[in-house]
Amino acid sequence: MQHIFSVLVENKSGVLARVAGLFSSRGFNIDSLCVGETNDPTISRMTIVVRGDDKVLEQVRKQLNKVIDVIKVQDFSDEPYIDRELVLIKVSCNARTRPEIVDIANIFRAKVVSLSAKAITIEVTGVQSKIEAIIDMLKVYGIIELVRTGRVAISRI
Repeated sequence: MQHIFSVLVENKSGVLARVAGLFSSRGFNIDSLCVGETNDPTISRMTIVVRGDDKVLEQVRKQLNKVIDVIKVQDFSDEPYIDRELVLIKVSCNARTRPEIVDIANIFRAKVVSLSAKAITIEVTGVQSKIEAIIDMLKVYGIIELVRTGRVAISRI
């Protein structure tokens, strides 16, 4: 099962390594990790997406709560949440394919952020299924480069 953890931590060096170490020491690969300051510059939020056994991940959650710099751990598995991801996709294009690619971007409410004679860069935000769908549509044109932020999530409540 996939788990999305929101971990509030003190904004200090070394905290990320300790938190990530709890997952790796138990053999879990982190699918997505996004870290940034909150409205309080002394606190950062880590959004960690990981797949694994519910019982073992419950133990990881308990271990996270014991890390000295961790303020709060929230597992969104059992509560409603909102999540989004930002992706930049650089796609090969020419005069003939450029309008088609722009049409695809418009359908997905994406933005064209850079344009040259040989490439177009698109910015898209949304849920994972939307991101995967636009990537699949653009593959036929030749994706030159793709950069993902990782998912961020917040409780609906």
